[in-house]
Parts: sequence; C-alpha cells; structure tokens
Amino acid sequence: MPDRMSDRLSSLILAVEAADSSKLLHEAVQNLASANLEGAIPTLIAALSYNNPGAAVAAVDGLIQLGVPSVADLLELLDQHNYTARAWAIRALAGIGDPRGLVTLLGVATADFAMSVRRAAAKGLGMMKWHWFPESLREIAQEEALEALLFVAQQDEEWVVRYSAVAGLQALANAITVTHPEWRSQIQAKLELISASDRSLAVRGRVEMALQNLQVESIEHQPLKIEAQPSPLSATDWQTIMEKLSDRKGQERLVLAEGDPRRYKQLAESIQKAEY
Repeated sequence: MPDRMSDRLSSLILAVEAADSSKLLHEAVQNLASANLEGAIPTLIAALSYNNPGAAVAAVDGLIQLGVPSVADLLELLDQHNYTARAWAIRALAGIGDPRGLVTLLGVATADFAMSVRRAAAKGLGMMKWHWFPESLREIAQEEALEALLFVAQQDEEWVVRYSAVAGLQALANAITVTHPEWRSQIQAKLELISASDRSLAVRGRVEMALQNLQVESIEHQPLKIEAQPSPLSATDWQTIMEKLSDRKGQERLVLAEGDPRRYKQLAESIQKAEY
C-alpha cells in the first residue's frame, strides 16, 4: 500500500512538472492537491510562485486541507522576496488557523497593501484554533486579535475587508462567550455602531447577520469553558509565539500611544522588514 501511494504521489508530481500549458498546470496542481498527500507539500508550495492564479488557488486549497503539516513550509515562504507567493501563503495560513501564523495575520490584516490578502487575514484571525492555546497565552492572543479586527472593521477603506473583519469578530465573539463576556459585549456594541454608520449595504447586512447569530448563541447555547487542549505545537513553538506577541505589544507602546490606529501600520511594516 505505501508503495502504491508513493507511486501515485510521484506520478502526480511529475504531471505538475511536465505541464506545458496554463490549463494543464492548473489541472495537474488541482489533482495533486486533491490527493491530500503530505508528500505533495513542497510541490504545492512551489506552485504558489507560479504565474498561474488557478494553480495557486488549487495549491492553497490543498495546503489548507493538509493543515498543520503545511505550516512550517508556509512560514518559511514568508521569508522570501516573492510577494505574490507570500500573499498566497498568507491565504493558506489564514485558512489553516495555526497559532504560528497569528502575528503574521495580525500585521497583514491591518496594513498589507493588497485588499485580498487583508481580507483573508481578517477572516483567519476570527477562525484561529484558540482551543490549542495555553490559557494564559490565549488571553493575550485573543486581545490582540480583538483590537486588530475592531480596527479593520471600522477603518479599512475596502468594504470586502470590513465584511471579512465582521465575520472574524463574530467567530471571535463566539469563542470568548464564557471566558471574556465583557469582550463579547464590546464586540456587539461596536457592531451596532457599524450597522448604523457603515456606508456599504453589504457590510451592514453582514453586521446584522452577526448580531443575530450572537443573540441566538447567547440565548440557546451555554458553552462550557474552553480548556487548553493538546496541540501538535511544541514548547519551542509556543515560546516563539509568545516572544512575537511580546515584541508586538512592546512596539505598540514605544511607537504610538494606545488606541492610535496608525500603530498597526507601523508595526506591520516593522514585522515585514524583520521577515526580510
């Protein structure tokens, strides 16, 4: 059986390498992604750098489906100078929700120049795998996500990004129902303000959907307090995440006063410079 799987993987990878047209490359990457084989990760990562959006979308979908095993290679790709590949990698990280991508998503959601990348990051912040976090670190991370999403939902110039931030706030509010009811109330209050003031009908409609969902969740569901659950991350991973979050909060204090939205853009620029 392992030999058959290995032969299949090799065949699918060869098809990607042999593709001599945009259409064939798209199909080959899609077939490789659909196989859901961890051995395909390096080839799917490489496809993010191709000048073929269809192949890149298929690769992102495949990497998200594979999940955690993809994250290390995606994070490594963030250190490269190919912005297009980096943007696709951020989309994949947002879809996976791995805590190792948290600080990257925080910076991207609030400051990246590409609308589609900010949109993906904002949605990803709300769908982070919070149950993996140790309890003490979870609170710090969720507070950062809350601040970033509130800023994006109210300040981003593109309605599609604000729309995704509202979706992220809804998901985050449901995740903190028991642990931080005061934050949930803050989210609901901000959403009500956005509902009355946002210039986009689509955003206002999404806000109303979020508010209705939060009301239903509050009335019908009383979730148990989320306890830290085993995750595939190592102690070193958590230490790195903590250090990045600490650096982020330190830069916020040093660069601009608390509450000034410009701090996010300056912080993101510093993060991007550090990555390169």
